Formats: sequence, C-alpha cells, structure tokens
Amino acid sequence: QLQLVESGGGLVQPGGSLRLSCAASGFTLDYYAIGWFRQAPGKEREGVSCINNSDGSTYYADSVKGRFTISRDNAKNTVYLQMNSLKAEDTAVYYCAADVLFGTWYLPQEYDFWGQGIQVTVSS
Repeated sequence: QLQLVESGGGLVQPGGSLRLSCAASGFTLDYYAIGWFRQAPGKEREGVSCINNSDGSTYYADSVKGRFTISRDNAKNTVYLQMNSLKAEDTAVYYCAADVLFGTWYLPQEYDFWGQGIQVTVSS
C-alpha cells in the first residue's frame, strides 16, 4: 500500500519554528518529486515548496522564501519542511504529495497521491 504520512504539526507561537516530516511507505521517495501544500479554512490549496527527485532542486512560494526549507533524507525515505519565523498566516492544514513526473510544482493536480494532512496553528 502506497502511503504518505505527515507528522510534526501542532501549535506554535508567532516567530517560532516547526519541522514537518513526510514519511513514505510502500514506495521509494527518491523516484518522486515531493511537494508541500497547505490549505487554510475557506481558501484553496496552495503550493508551499517542492523538492525535485532528479537533481534535488528546491522551489518555494514567495510567501515562505527565506523562512521555510525543504530537504529529503532518502535513507529514511522522508522529506522534511523546516518552518522558521512562523506567522499567523501560516496557519493551515499542511499536506505532502508525490509526483512521479515532475511538472509545474505548485499545481495540486500535478501530484499523484497525497498524505492525510496535519494541522499547523500559529497563535499566541
């Protein structure tokens, strides 16, 4: 069974940090581009970041550049999203997703399968 599982979410104060993990089971992550998306209440799902499988290139939404860092550990079959200097507007459900044919990284429809999502809340 192919599965992606997110972990590491929770409640954090503005200016704080969290590290999200996306662990794969049933398949090898290094054959896929892995994206992180988020969806806040009443808003569309938006691309946050992506790491390409072929050359390790990384991509970020303008809203998170300089604050978030995506990385992958193929030995652990896991992709991480380090989130620093968190703001209230980062509050959302965060999803990781896998794309076997890397395309337009920020489009959800490009991705082949998804994790279940995890809540991140930034609040004092």
